[in-house]
Amino acid sequence: MAAHVDPLVVGRVIGDVVDMFVPTMPVSVRFGTKDLTNGCEIKPSLAAAAPMVQIAGRLGDLFTLVMTDPDAPSPSEPTMKEWLHWLVVNIPGGADPSQGQEVVPYMAPQPPLGIHRYVLVVYQQKARVAAPAPGTDAAGAVRARFSTRAFAGRHDLGLPVAAMYFNAQREPASRRRR
Repeated sequence: MAAHVDPLVVGRVIGDVVDMFVPTMPVSVRFGTKDLTNGCEIKPSLAAAAPMVQIAGRLGDLFTLVMTDPDAPSPSEPTMKEWLHWLVVNIPGGADPSQGQEVVPYMAPQPPLGIHRYVLVVYQQKARVAAPAPGTDAAGAVRARFSTRAFAGRHDLGLPVAAMYFNAQREPASRRRR
């Protein structure tokens, strides 16, 4: 009988993005009609719009969602890792990110070279996180070389309660018929 190996370990999400943790909160992620499973491939065109994310939990709970690409700009030389694709704080339990405060707007996967991992990490907050005022550009310089671990440490988030990842690679340009 084969032992169960955590896909987050196999995919090097644990290690590259977060420390070892035990998932304690159900989270579902869907791009269009495709439910996300760890390690599945999602075409960038399917991920052009933010995914539907449903976080379990009680109404009084608050959560943070972080989405990064630890393989930017290329898996063999990830000099810009982690690239921040989305950051939402103060998401109520039982809700989706639209009910929280979007700190960094969703940016669709645009892998320039190779197969990239896109990681979604959920933290349960101990208290409300102060988010920048609407209309301010918090995204500017923070997308490149973002650190999920450092962010969690600065905001006293502790270990994640859930994480998922998918793979994506550049899609061939569509061919035009003449």
